[in-house]
Amino acid sequence: MAYFTRTRPAVFAGPSFLGMIWLIVGVVVAAIHDYFVDVNTFKEIVSAILAVLLWPLLLIGINLHVH
Repeated sequence: MAYFTRTRPAVFAGPSFLGMIWLIVGVVVAAIHDYFVDVNTFKEIVSAILAVLLWPLLLIGINLHVH
């Protein structure tokens, strides 16, 4: 049985193109829904992060503000 060396290093190459598009759209949608207006406390930061990652929920009307 022959063993071949890898032609490419198995190092993480960074986020994918679709992942970057997801984050960019998330930032835009979260900004439109005012999640970045006053980010001073931990709860507001968590709300903004959730809004960016779960932006489709914002489009259907779910409130992601942490209380």
